[in-house]
Amino acid sequence: MRALAFAALKEPDPAQKVLLTQQAFAAASAPKPLVEAAHSLVVESPGRPAKPELLHPARVSQRGAGSVEGRAAMLHAITHIEFNAINLALDAVCRFANMPDGYYFDWITVAKEEAYHFTLLSEHLKQHYGHDYGDFAAHDGLWAMADKTRHDVLTRMALVPRILEARGLDVTPAMRDKLRHHGDADAAAILDIILRDEVGHVAIGNRWYTGLCAERGVEPIDTFERLMHEHDALVRPPFNRPARLAGGFTEQELVRLEARFAAAPRTR
Repeated sequence: MRALAFAALKEPDPAQKVLLTQQAFAAASAPKPLVEAAHSLVVESPGRPAKPELLHPARVSQRGAGSVEGRAAMLHAITHIEFNAINLALDAVCRFANMPDGYYFDWITVAKEEAYHFTLLSEHLKQHYGHDYGDFAAHDGLWAMADKTRHDVLTRMALVPRILEARGLDVTPAMRDKLRHHGDADAAAILDIILRDEVGHVAIGNRWYTGLCAERGVEPIDTFERLMHEHDALVRPPFNRPARLAGGFTEQELVRLEARFAAAPRTR
């Protein structure tokens, strides 16, 4: 399973990456799978196609959903996020050695679901807007966080699912509603699927994060705030409270995060 996941992580072609990810999940789902996880499988940069062109986030143009091209650009941005999410989940499987079998099964499941999301979005983008993945510029902020957290599985669990994926819980409903308002009910339905699955992904991240904190004897909320400070990764409200609570955040932590954001310098 990890060998297939590593092949998927290195694969530049999106369709082949999806296929290899599905094969890795199938291997993990076989009767009595044995996970050989004594060694890390590491790439400096995951496989990706020549396009989209990757720019600094500040240089990626933002377009409103009121025009057809604006909706296409919005959907392309989400498609790019899901492509990166495949790589993030595969990297969690490959990079961190000597974890329990359940850890690897959880993250290959996440990778498989991210591949499904990518497929839904890229097919919709092609069929309804005439665009392929890669037709618009994008940024590489998601993988930058993977690189920052490459040294430690607890830090990865803290800052990727609990910040990046949890942020998706906050912003997806508004994007879904915009698409539905402008007549793209099919895209809105895809975002409903993504939102449902991302709650589960955040829950997986929270479960492994809190378990690792317990194993190391550290307090989860204090540790999370320290890691946010060290990596300049501020969590920004408003929160999708029901989704975050369903994903394993506690009311106590959400209140503390809101207070921390309110007290942060506005230059951040």
